[in-house]
Amino acid sequence: MRFMIIIKATQDSEAGKMPDEQLLAAMGKFNEELVQAGVMLAGDGLHPSSRGARVRFSGGKHSVTDGPFAETKELIAGFWIWQLNSLQEAIDWVKRCPDPMPGSEAEIEIRPIFEAEDFGAEFTPELRAREEQLRAQIDEQAHKG
Repeated sequence: MRFMIIIKATQDSEAGKMPDEQLLAAMGKFNEELVQAGVMLAGDGLHPSSRGARVRFSGGKHSVTDGPFAETKELIAGFWIWQLNSLQEAIDWVKRCPDPMPGSEAEIEIRPIFEAEDFGAEFTPELRAREEQLRAQIDEQAHKG
């Protein structure tokens, strides 16, 4: 099973406050443990929402809103993609994580990622084959860079 591990934003992260050397070192060590255990597939920190935008779709039209966005607790400051056997394993790894937002109340959310079999019969063999082709292209591009 794959999981997205979502590090929620805080007022500090939204203000662009960068982690100190001690936190960067602790997170680096934690990331090394994840990689050595074969758990981590991807992960990165995100710039504050002031550097982003939202695109809203409604009635066949779209509108763009530039950041920053007000609801800080609902924003994402960073993420990992992990491959594990269960939600409990993901919880156990998150409990080992260094505090991502020292001095603030931090929250990390764990969400399972849909797999092909989750979509049922609507995800036809043709659609599955096309999805597999796209994933192969993505993997190929990632290994070039």
